[in-house]
Amino acid sequence: MSIYKDQFIKIFIAIFIGAAVFAISINIFTMTQSALLGSIALLVTLWTNEGLPLGVVSLLPIILFPAFSILETKATTINYSHPIIYLFLGGFMLAIAVEKTNLHTWIADKMLAIFPATSKGIIFSLVITAGMLSSVLSNTTTTLLLISIALFLTDNPKLKMRFALAIAYGASVGGILTPIGTPPNLILLGIMQDKGMELIPFLQWMMMVAPLVFMMFFVVASLLSIGVKEIPIEIIKNNQPLDANQKKVLYVICGLITLLLLNAPLKPYWDGLGLSEAGILLGFGLLLFAPPFNILDWMQDKGKIPYRIMFLFGAGFSIAKAFSHTGLADEFASYLLSMTDLAPILLLLAVASLITFTTEITSNTALISIMLPVIYSVAEQSGINTTLFMMVATVCASYAFMLPIATAPNAIAMSSGVVSIKNMARYGVFLNLIGIGLIVLIAEFFWKGIIH
Repeated sequence: MSIYKDQFIKIFIAIFIGAAVFAISINIFTMTQSALLGSIALLVTLWTNEGLPLGVVSLLPIILFPAFSILETKATTINYSHPIIYLFLGGFMLAIAVEKTNLHTWIADKMLAIFPATSKGIIFSLVITAGMLSSVLSNTTTTLLLISIALFLTDNPKLKMRFALAIAYGASVGGILTPIGTPPNLILLGIMQDKGMELIPFLQWMMMVAPLVFMMFFVVASLLSIGVKEIPIEIIKNNQPLDANQKKVLYVICGLITLLLLNAPLKPYWDGLGLSEAGILLGFGLLLFAPPFNILDWMQDKGKIPYRIMFLFGAGFSIAKAFSHTGLADEFASYLLSMTDLAPILLLLAVASLITFTTEITSNTALISIMLPVIYSVAEQSGINTTLFMMVATVCASYAFMLPIATAPNAIAMSSGVVSIKNMARYGVFLNLIGIGLIVLIAEFFWKGIIH
């Protein structure tokens, strides 16, 4: 009975917070915009206090948005079939195959051979490995490939949680190292091209963001390493040769990575193959059901696919669509425009904070698609450095660490079952604030001298 009582209290708190946000917002925004903000407050509270299961909360926009005339049912549900959701599905299939064949034991043995076999050493190795891989592969793909390896390394729940976060946060941090590392980077370059702006060359991009990336690697690994020194860990050496099924999965992964690298554009030298990354991941995932592989069995393995995370991203894309449809994004732009009399560093701080914390409640890809044109318009009207502000916004969209809906790596870490939203939020709030501070300082004192 006490379990039900606790759940009722959590749901009541969420409804109260949602109603309070609506009541406050109605004095500033329209009825529909206020209803959207109240609905988001309700959803975020339920995601955070776990008053209802994650997948259940993630389906609530389908009920709430039409009920409050925010979006029609069809306009809401279409977001639950977004292409990135199928990218997830394919990636999860690959991760299930890696775990099913125990290939992760072999990969972990090779990966950790060059790092100290301590809890802290492993955390640093996972952050750096995930970060460097995600600079050339998508951070989503990197996290999906590494997460099962990380969870194999220990049976200690405290370490499992930190290892999962190390991969998720490392992938987000490293994803900005190259223009191809994460979708917001490519969206920035696409919008710059559409606006006739001078594109940032590949090597210049890397030179600009490398100091930020490596400082954040150290910050993330150091934060996650607090309190693990006394926890013993035993690395089990895997000296067994690969069996037939492990080799099959390894061939599939190698083929996938090769195709992803060939598909990635390297402007201005290579336009890529132009294939859909979601299609590539899903195709390779489905390949595991077919001969000559036959690694996965639908009846046996379908229950391992975390559908709740797919619903979570559907909710995120629905929120992003609602931001645009209700005009709330334009309202934010008008408030940004009113801040342009601030000193440039304070305006940078305002933009960085707005993007970082708004990303927490919606997909970073969807948000940056909405906000970059807004920031371009604000910068153009106020005569400030347009490229600098768009770059800051793009990086901040990847540096949101508090909630699973913020970035794909966060969602995948949640799907592992070893990370609670409370723990993610506890570490994430510190990383958000440190990230904002570092991004603003580097933009003001380093990027400004390079970007004109």
